[in-house]
Amino acid sequence: MSKKKVTFADIAKYTGFSKTTISRYFNDPDSLTLENQEKIAKALDELDYQENKLAKVLANGKSEFVGIIIPNLYLHYYSEMLNQLLSSYTDYHYKFLVFVSSDQKELEQQYLDELMAYKIEGLIVLSHTFPSEKLASYHIPIVAIEREAEHICSVNTDNYMGAVQAATLLIRNQCEILIHVNVPVPKQVPAYNRIRGFEDTCIEHHVPYELMLQDFGSTYETTYEAIKKVFVKIDNAYPGKKKGVFLANDTYANIFLNLVFQKYGTLPQEYQIMGFDNSPIANESIIPISTIGQQIDQISKTAMELLILQMNEMKKRQPVPLSEPIHKQITPVLIRRNTTD
Repeated sequence: MSKKKVTFADIAKYTGFSKTTISRYFNDPDSLTLENQEKIAKALDELDYQENKLAKVLANGKSEFVGIIIPNLYLHYYSEMLNQLLSSYTDYHYKFLVFVSSDQKELEQQYLDELMAYKIEGLIVLSHTFPSEKLASYHIPIVAIEREAEHICSVNTDNYMGAVQAATLLIRNQCEILIHVNVPVPKQVPAYNRIRGFEDTCIEHHVPYELMLQDFGSTYETTYEAIKKVFVKIDNAYPGKKKGVFLANDTYANIFLNLVFQKYGTLPQEYQIMGFDNSPIANESIIPISTIGQQIDQISKTAMELLILQMNEMKKRQPVPLSEPIHKQITPVLIRRNTTD
């Protein structure tokens, strides 16, 4: 036989409180004394009460949902960031609705409409499809990670410092030519500073360098083919020279390393390879890859804290939105592994 569903009336009868008081326990617990909260909590346990989440949403209008829009999952940085964000449930008990935009504007607009229909309480955005001004027009708590964020709160790595760390290591290792492989990042996007930091360091130390900036597509297959062409170009252009190759992320670096191995069967002394992010693939590749650690766990934690700060404010009777967006920057960490021996 199915177990009888426990109602607010049952809890009220069991505790001697009114149904209004029981409702306040679920929707505004701070309005009750700690003693009364403990009495009701004990009764819920003794009655084996199963909370009706949908009823709670309908009662107070708070969905306990947070939306996440991510560009793709083939770049290991995004998959690890998503993993870290989802694991925050144990700390904050927010549920997540996740959409992968694939850099398609119409598709992402559908996702935004869907998220608004679900009455999400906050949004974390890693995609670059819509400007922050449009996102801010939704008037909900939003945190951007590693994207343009003039009008919304954000958490980013100090990309300039990371690029300086990468280029400096390659210079110390006596590379004769430094090459940075990246997409043509717009100047307003934080990752542009990887290009700027690399170039400034090479100029400062009077080291020859080349920027190889091009579109790598939006799938693993297109990225692989594009990086294959980059490898062939580098290998043919600088024979016999010690080449320091700094790639924009660990996924690119792993593909590049695999291409080197396919040709040479090893990592020749004339190649030094640096990635960026410290996503799991950097340590799991055929040879562990030196990289600039973004401290993804710290970025995720900071983003959730910043989002919850805003969401908690919106729950007040007279919320006071932030007068200016808050921007946080996380320090990167140089991680030396086998590709820069």
